[in-house]
Amino acid sequence: MAKKKKEPARDGLHDIENALTRTEQFIEDNQKIITTVVAVIVLMVSAYLGYRRFIHTPRNQEAMAQMFMAERYFEADSFNLALYGDGNYLGFLDIIDDYGMTRAANLASYYSGISYLHLGQYEDALEHLKKFKSKDEMLGPISQGAIGDAYVELGETREAIDQYLKAAHIKDNPFLSPIYLMKAGQLLEEEGDYEMALKLYREIETKYPESTEARDIEKFITRATLHLEE
Repeated sequence: MAKKKKEPARDGLHDIENALTRTEQFIEDNQKIITTVVAVIVLMVSAYLGYRRFIHTPRNQEAMAQMFMAERYFEADSFNLALYGDGNYLGFLDIIDDYGMTRAANLASYYSGISYLHLGQYEDALEHLKKFKSKDEMLGPISQGAIGDAYVELGETREAIDQYLKAAHIKDNPFLSPIYLMKAGQLLEEEGDYEMALKLYREIETKYPESTEARDIEKFITRATLHLEE
């Protein structure tokens, strides 16, 4: 009986030894291919790290320095100068063209979109805002909300509602989320979708009771409810 109990262990060990032997044989048979693949991977990683350190990072730093004056013009509401530069300093559009694939160029897309929005050039605003990518808790929702604003100005209400909802729910932001929920709710009322509008007003009431939008939310809830009862 004792011998029978030990046999499974010996069989398992034998299987492991066979597997190791097969693995060793595979490595021996394909040594050149494996060595080549490893060398390529190492080369690619080294090239990427070298690019990041010696090319991408310095270019991004240079771009950020070049964009300083455009940001100053933007803050002063001089949107044309911010976009196109003043002849001495680059504008946001120059940063995008000259320093593509950098974080600075990505940020310049945001600034350009907002600038065009202020200038009433809504198609251009959409083009640049859609290129901007950010996980920032403020800039992410604001850029999506600005896309919604551009759609409103172009009369594309359904697209605007979708963007406002996206902006509201990217992050649970107690300052920005109720703003975009309110904008979406009001557009939904204009579209006659009082049930969905009421749902968004209730969300403001329950999730963001301390927000500015919550101060008068009962008025909007009552109005939407009355329409549903008609």
